[in-house]
Amino acid sequence: MTKEFMLEKHFPILNRKINGYKLVYLDNASTTQKPKSVINAVSEFYEQHNANIHRGIHTLSQEATALYEGTRDKVQKFIDAKHREEIIFTSGATEAINLVVWAWGHENIHAGDEILLSQAEHHSNLVPWQILAKKKHAKLKFIPLSPTTYQLQATSWDKLISKKTKLVAISHISNVLGTINPIEKIIRAAHKIGAKVLIDGAQAGSHIPININKLDCDFYVLSGHKMYGPTGVGVLYGKKELLNSMPPYQTGGHMIKTVDFDSATWADLPHKFEAGTANIAEVIGFGAAIDFLTPPLKLRGGGLPATLSLARRAGEGLLKHESALTAYALKQLQKIPGLEIYGPSNNKNRIGVISFNLEGVPPHDLASILDSKGIAIRTGHHCAMPLHDKLGIESSARISLAVYNNKSDIDKFMSALKSAQSILSLRGNPKQPH
Repeated sequence: MTKEFMLEKHFPILNRKINGYKLVYLDNASTTQKPKSVINAVSEFYEQHNANIHRGIHTLSQEATALYEGTRDKVQKFIDAKHREEIIFTSGATEAINLVVWAWGHENIHAGDEILLSQAEHHSNLVPWQILAKKKHAKLKFIPLSPTTYQLQATSWDKLISKKTKLVAISHISNVLGTINPIEKIIRAAHKIGAKVLIDGAQAGSHIPININKLDCDFYVLSGHKMYGPTGVGVLYGKKELLNSMPPYQTGGHMIKTVDFDSATWADLPHKFEAGTANIAEVIGFGAAIDFLTPPLKLRGGGLPATLSLARRAGEGLLKHESALTAYALKQLQKIPGLEIYGPSNNKNRIGVISFNLEGVPPHDLASILDSKGIAIRTGHHCAMPLHDKLGIESSARISLAVYNNKSDIDKFMSALKSAQSILSLRGNPKQPH
């Protein structure tokens, strides 16, 4: 790994020792660790600027508002949205999807309408639509997954999308398979018949460039804690005309324009969808995370750099690093007898989210042995039970990579994996993972 990506020193938690071993953190699809800049931004807010935002005349409130709204500007530029008021802060990607379900779905989905998802969706982009469809007597349909390539079947969405389709809701990247879905093609197909499209970008935000203008999706959601930011903050992007047409998701303070004893009128975007006291510190920390992901854009004196290509080159370097590390991890895993990977076998059209099972080794037992050596992975159904049913398994083990991971992390993981395989095989565990 080049010096450009020797980033461990920026993440204090990576200096921890777990059971006497230096931490190897490979659970980044669940949540990423936080750099000092994010931790410092949250601490500094509470130490220097703590006050409620908007409408406050005093200095602290003005400072807090500027920091909070500054993050909105950063997110707008990060995803290339046309308008800053198209950026709505939520508690996470889950709330962002639920906001669309309740504020748009309940107004626009009716009996006989169809909602198209994929077979690889996270529960957060499945269960809310299940509830809506049952309430509205609508129908859910699913783009099937190829059992050999683990990709969405290319011809299927054209057959499934019809005049009855009112919404397509699909993940940008699978949190189990690591596959980057061909959302551009799906968006174009949906728009041809007038359907709206929501993209779940929870796994995409810290790994690949997001250009909302190019995608032309109607809604896009982000998860701050998967982008090196704090927990409790996420983003809903929505096209301005759609957001203006939607009723509030929650009501109360801050989201109103006028109130009397009998009625109320709503604040303009984006505040109409940000009721109550905001997650101020978390949003400000998320702004620091955006800075971390786009370091060349954070220059002395503020403003955009004269040579914006520097930022693009840094992003390309990050992509190359993660792609090379993913290829290395896949190559090492494929050398292990009895190991099955769920997802593409090469590093094309995927990110470093790798789910697998090892014959004779239950995933949870594997995770326990790895933890004893300071290695953190994830096991279970990864909030994607229907996908695991489709794969014919109850659970899987998953490693997921981030900017601070390196080949040494993979080597330590592989050594511990082989050791676990030897130990658990000698115990005579059943062949089927559970």
